[in-house]
Amino acid sequence: MNALNRETWMLLGETYGFIGNSLLKPMNQTPSIGLDPAFWEDFPIVFSGEHVEGGLSNLRAYAFDAQTLGEEKAIEQAAVEYTRLFIGPPAPAAAPWETMNRADGATVGFGEATFRMRRLLREAGLEVKNENNQCEDHIGIELLYLSELCRRLAGGEGGEDAEEKIARFIDDHPLSWIEALREKVDAEYPRGYVAGLLELAEGVLAWQKAALAS
Repeated sequence: MNALNRETWMLLGETYGFIGNSLLKPMNQTPSIGLDPAFWEDFPIVFSGEHVEGGLSNLRAYAFDAQTLGEEKAIEQAAVEYTRLFIGPPAPAAAPWETMNRADGATVGFGEATFRMRRLLREAGLEVKNENNQCEDHIGIELLYLSELCRRLAGGEGGEDAEEKIARFIDDHPLSWIEALREKVDAEYPRGYVAGLLELAEGVLAWQKAALAS
């Protein structure tokens, strides 16, 4: 595998970190920088691909529309969307756990993928601490785990096989099921904030996979 440079690894870590945190809590509990069109206009052009471009286009459009609402109403709108998709009631319209997006008819967000992620987090010395007690195979947690792996590699940590481990994780976990989750989100909010974040995440994951394989 060809190594990406340190700056790219750091940028990947920051990108996954932002998206991961944004998918773990509604916007009324997180920074609202995503409502600023300039934030998406200035997004690094290092990453490319259909989903990167599509996700950024939708996020820019969402942010421009949000400007007409005013910050308070725009945050409320984003929070309502998040709650409908990932929390409910009566149940999440688009359950954000790997277990629920891998098995047809799965109704409980706790399965083999949860145990696998729990093991990976433990091996990395990481622990999930959140007030909502999210299962470890939540899309946001998987992206935050990947963010930490990229950050460590940028700092010279992780060992000789660090890139291979990251490539395998991308393949085995978020990239293998994020499309299924995105389809459910698109069915409810096709031009929503979450849909844009997921499409961007899928695009960056695909870009990184290709870069590591080249």
